[in-house]
Amino acid sequence: MKEDDLITQSPLGQGTEYVNSYDPALLYPIPRDVNWKAQGIERSTLPFTGVDIWNAYELSWLNQRGKPEVRLAEFRVFADSKNIVESKSFKLYLNSFNLSKFDSEADVKKHLLTDLSEAAGGRVDVRIYHPDQAPEFGQFTGFCIDNQDVEITQYTPDPELLVTGEDDVEEVLYSHLLKSNCPVTGQPDWATLGISYCGKEIDREGLLKYIISYREHGDFHEQCVENIFMHIWERCQPESLNVYARYVRRGGLDINPFRSSDADDIDNLRLSRQ
Repeated sequence: MKEDDLITQSPLGQGTEYVNSYDPALLYPIPRDVNWKAQGIERSTLPFTGVDIWNAYELSWLNQRGKPEVRLAEFRVFADSKNIVESKSFKLYLNSFNLSKFDSEADVKKHLLTDLSEAAGGRVDVRIYHPDQAPEFGQFTGFCIDNQDVEITQYTPDPELLVTGEDDVEEVLYSHLLKSNCPVTGQPDWATLGISYCGKEIDREGLLKYIISYREHGDFHEQCVENIFMHIWERCQPESLNVYARYVRRGGLDINPFRSSDADDIDNLRLSRQ
């Protein structure tokens, strides 16, 4: 099935009935290799590893006496899984716990692990914690490139903006100016983007222009980060590369994809906009 058909048939942009009884069938998977094939990437030779970290702020269920329990949750879906889970379907699935009774928090976690692993077609890690245990805000380390006085004329992705110099460096850069759009609804998706690499120095002005060039681009969070990784990897040819985006939440969920040439996991760094 073509990606356009997959997106059209997803819950995004459609009127959907609110379901408050547990229903794992609400989860809507989208194959990752649709985007990989568009980038000339084969599953057998993925040039990156990584993880998509989802944070849920609206997880609730009933105990056996009908009393609500409220928790926050962290989900890690690894980048080599077969599918991404469409975000609205994820939200609807979590909503379906709201009026369902479970024996314990461990029982809820077991259902989450089983359902999400099946939908993703790969390993998923789940952590549930009490609202009083919510992680504190942090921030990216490194150098923020946003204060450059640059003229911007390109608002769709242009990898030719990425150029390198002659000096070898190892540095961490970040920007708060990443914005893309939902591929169905057109709603804005805001993010802070962190890039760490070792190799020929990437021109910071060109990098900032490249990040901003996503401003009118419609794509899923995971695909945006994979495309950014691949464009830098192919254009700048670093020895090592990490790309990490922390997106602002929508519908009680935030999605934070991480892609790396040499690491498959990273800390769940909650930023002030999240």
